Amino acid sequence: MIGGGWAARFLLNGVNVRLYGPSPSAVERVQKMLANARRAYRRLTPLQLPPEGALTVAETVAEAVHGVELVQESAPERLELKQELLAAADRGTPPEVLICSSTSGLRPSLLQARVKHRDRLLVAHPFNPVYLLPLVELCAGEGNASASSLARAAEIYRAVGMHPIVVRKEMDGFVANRLQEAMWREALWLVHDDVATVQEVDDAIRYSFGLRRAVVGPFRVGGGGTGMRQFLEKWGPGLKWPWTKLTDVPELTDAFVDKLVKQTDARGENPTGPELEQKRDDCLVALLQGLRSQTYGAGETLARWERELLNRAPRLKNA
Repeated sequence: MIGGGWAARFLLNGVNVRLYGPSPSAVERVQKMLANARRAYRRLTPLQLPPEGALTVAETVAEAVHGVELVQESAPERLELKQELLAAADRGTPPEVLICSSTSGLRPSLLQARVKHRDRLLVAHPFNPVYLLPLVELCAGEGNASASSLARAAEIYRAVGMHPIVVRKEMDGFVANRLQEAMWREALWLVHDDVATVQEVDDAIRYSFGLRRAVVGPFRVGGGGTGMRQFLEKWGPGLKWPWTKLTDVPELTDAFVDKLVKQTDARGENPTGPELEQKRDDCLVALLQGLRSQTYGAGETLARWERELLNRAPRLKNA
C-alpha cells in the first residue's frame, strides 16, 4: 500500500519508477493505486501535470536499483527483511544514491546494520495515502547522520509536493505515529470500557478536533510566548486529572475483538474498501483545496507544489 502510494506520487510528478515486489499481486495493487491517484489529482489541481513517468517492473533488487537516483524501500515491518533489502540496495548503487526506508517505526540505526554506506540511508516515513498526504518524516541513524543526505532528501520530496520534517533524534515511531498511537490506545479503552461505541468514537474525532488539527497543531496558540504561558497556566493542571489511560493498553482478547467487530457491522454504512478509499480521497482533496485557499498548513504545501508545476524543473528522474 505504501509502496504503491510512493510509486503513484513519483509517476504523476514525471519521475520514472522501477518497481520490485515479489508478491504476484504487487503490480496489480500499484496499478489500482495509480488509478486512484490519477482520479484524485484531476480533482486536486486545475494545473497540467508533467508527462507521467514510466513504470518498469524489475525481477530483482539489483535490477530495480540500477541507475536510479533514489531508492524507496517500502517492505512490510519485518526488521530482517528490511535489512536484507537495504543491504542489497546498498551493494547495487553508488555511494551518492540516497536509500530511504518507509518504515513506520523502526529506528534507522537498526536498518543500517548491514549497510556499508550508512550515512546515505535514511528513514523517509510517509502517511497513507502517500499521493495525497504531504508529510514525510526524515530520520538519520544516531552517529550516522548526514546533514547533506537529509538536505538532499528534503529537496527531492519537496519537489514532488511533500512537506518534510527532520526528526531530531532517533525514537521508535518517530513523531506523528507516536501521537497517532496515543489516540488509538485511548480510543480502544473507551470502547473496551463501554464509554462509547466505535461509531461514537469516530464521530467524536471527525466532528471536533479532527477538523481543527488540520489547521492548528497542539502547540499553535495566539499571542506568541505570552499566549503559550497563559495557555499552560489555564490547561496545564488538567494533565494531572484522570482523563487518560495512555500508560496502559487493553488486551485484545477474543471477547474484545468480537465486540469491536459486532459494533463495526452494526454501523449504518459499511462501504467496501475501494468505496471508502475514494470517499477518503475526495474529502482530502476538498480539505486540501480549502486550506490552499487560505495558504495555510497542508494547503501551503499544495500551493508550493503548484508553483513548481508552473515552472517545472525536475530534480529527480528515476526512483
